[in-house]
Amino acid sequence: MSEKTTARIEEYIEVNPEIKNGQPVIKGTGCLVKRIAGWYTTGLSPEEIAAEYPHLNLEQVFAALTYYEANKKEIDEQLSEEEKIADQAAYKELQTKTTGS
Repeated sequence: MSEKTTARIEEYIEVNPEIKNGQPVIKGTGCLVKRIAGWYTTGLSPEEIAAEYPHLNLEQVFAALTYYEANKKEIDEQLSEEEKIADQAAYKELQTKTTGS
């Protein structure tokens, strides 16, 4: 009979106010869960995400995605806010280039 191994999400994901302002990260890496979620929402598979981050293994990517699914609304809001900020910065840069100021 084989022994069943169970992993808990806390083994992979941590939230610590002293790391990345308390945002959830993959333990020991500093890699933000929302960064993994962002790649996933653009259509990358877990395997492709792991290939983008060679210091992560597939278990860590799946743990981040599991955390994302359990906290989807909050993380999606963070991703949406980041996108708005990036759009505003891109708009300001375009304005500067076109007006010369």
